[in-house]
Amino acid sequence: QVQLVESGGGLVQAGGSLRLSCAASGRIFSIYVMGWFRQAPGKEREFVAAISWSEGTTYYAESVKGRSTISRDNAKNTVYLQMNSLKPEDTAVYYCAARQSRVIAVVGKGYDYWGQGTQVTVSS
Repeated sequence: QVQLVESGGGLVQAGGSLRLSCAASGRIFSIYVMGWFRQAPGKEREFVAAISWSEGTTYYAESVKGRSTISRDNAKNTVYLQMNSLKPEDTAVYYCAARQSRVIAVVGKGYDYWGQGTQVTVSS
């Protein structure tokens, strides 16, 4: 099993920044890709960004590309999502997810473990 704990969410004004963290524990050796997803009220969960643990390869959704950076600290078993120039439409619960395959996936069903989520609210 792998446990994921997100932190760093909160309320921020439009144009502001937040850094989300996701700390992984447990059978981390089985994880190859970490991802961030988000779900706004009344909407489906959507992919935000992903990173491979070893190579650091990254992939972003078009909606956040250029405004967000995903990174990882292997020593701390932690993945980060730095979000800048936040918009009200970025408001959602953000989830961290872990995948046991080496291939980056952009759909939620491709991930094996999930965190509990952290709320991000961007006011206009």
